[in-house]
Amino acid sequence: MKKGHLIGLGVIAVAIIIIVSMIGDASTYESFATAKAMKMKGEDKAIHVVGELKKSAAGAVEGIEVNADKTSFYFMMVDNDGTEQKVFYNEPVPPDFARAEQVVVIGSYKNEDLFVADKILMKCPSKYQENEVSTAGM
Repeated sequence: MKKGHLIGLGVIAVAIIIIVSMIGDASTYESFATAKAMKMKGEDKAIHVVGELKKSAAGAVEGIEVNADKTSFYFMMVDNDGTEQKVFYNEPVPPDFARAEQVVVIGSYKNEDLFVADKILMKCPSKYQENEVSTAGM
């Protein structure tokens, strides 16, 4: 075989190894029940759970407890399966947190009752939503 062919095969092999190793890190959205089951099996890897903040009938966010030093907080979240869970985040409350339409928490259970988020991703209402505009004379 020529040297060029060997180098090409080596590059392809390295690319395949990188792709396969990245597939193992790709995560899917799970429910709180699945995350809890994984914890009970001894798996401590970070899990993505998607859901919404718990809100009252009037639309106000319920269950936010900010610690006295304002460097961490607890909140209630409802996943897509309807499971309500208390979540702890060891960072200050993100701006517009209460306005989030959807929340993704990345973390794991530290005990049976508390999910600890390492990161929070929020989908906030878009400022580009289509609004009905009325004009004078029409």
